[in-house]
Amino acid sequence: MNTTVDGPQATGSASAEEFAERLLDAVRGAQFVQAAYLGESLGYYRALAAGGPLTSAALAARTGTAERYAREWLEHQAVVGVLTVDDPRAAPDERCFQLPPGPAVALTDTTSPTHVLPMARMVCGIGQHVDALVEAYRSGGGVSWARFGEDVREGQGAANRPLFLGALPRQYLPSIPEVATVLSGGRIADIGCGVGWSSIGIALAHPGVTVDGYDPDAPSIEAARANAAAAGVAERVRFHTDDVTITGSESGVDLVTAFECIHDMPDPVSVLAAMRRLAGPDGVVIVMDENVAETFTAPGDEVEQLMYGWSITCCLPDGLSHAGSAGTGTVMRPETLRRYATAAGFTSVDVLPVDDDFFRFYRLRQESVDQG
Repeated sequence: MNTTVDGPQATGSASAEEFAERLLDAVRGAQFVQAAYLGESLGYYRALAAGGPLTSAALAARTGTAERYAREWLEHQAVVGVLTVDDPRAAPDERCFQLPPGPAVALTDTTSPTHVLPMARMVCGIGQHVDALVEAYRSGGGVSWARFGEDVREGQGAANRPLFLGALPRQYLPSIPEVATVLSGGRIADIGCGVGWSSIGIALAHPGVTVDGYDPDAPSIEAARANAAAAGVAERVRFHTDDVTITGSESGVDLVTAFECIHDMPDPVSVLAAMRRLAGPDGVVIVMDENVAETFTAPGDEVEQLMYGWSITCCLPDGLSHAGSAGTGTVMRPETLRRYATAAGFTSVDVLPVDDDFFRFYRLRQESVDQG
């Protein structure tokens, strides 16, 4: 997903009234996200996209929900500018609401780069565990990925799906010469594959490759296998819950990848070392992680704000739920990855010229490759 990235609103010189207004805007934004979660969970957006305009009674009938709730939700969505209404002066049960084409794509097209609705699901899913987060902050413990549950797991997978099925395998990876060679018919190991869209996307875009995806989260791997079967690539894409730091002792894999997951690893050095072993002396190792600033700066831009938001509520608590965790958090700066890579036996880390607002791509090298 690409979007314009602007600077944050400065608050250092803001008056109490100005800051209060900013916080009130954020409250309205939180309510907007909660309404979007309801719209997705109850099937309201899909029904409107498929059969609008609809009255509240028609929407309730199509989705199996209560008319009074449907009416209030429709009116909220019209008031905040998501839906249009044919005649605001009509009786409440006679008003017809419609989802315009632009919002319909962002809210219902799961392959569009503008489909950010899964992030709303993640935010609401995380919100269900706010008491556990408060306790983790007090104790120094964590809240595990397994505990966050279905909304967060499936929201994460759905949020990355457009990129993983689109630009990642079809534009970004082929633009890296060493990777392009592998895509013509090589063997790939995808570390931290989650629900599998990165592995599946590579296989769909490049019919000659075989991919082994690894993730310790059993529900994610179960979903990944179902997704691969539905996509018709199950014969070339296999998924494993094996601990790659233990099973990743073989070598000779042509390409080893880790897409937006190293910052989540409680022991990133061991994972990177396993990736190095899997690649052997001739394989290519690629890491994609957050495109955060090179150094801490405050205030930060919108990407920095977004990544810190995920870090304080999800990634850092998940990381710290494991004993002895590195506690990286979402905001893994390039120097941090270089430090981990060096400890894992790599000799250099190159930032690749792949242009994405949210993600940075790294090529990790080991000495034998550099000399060969």
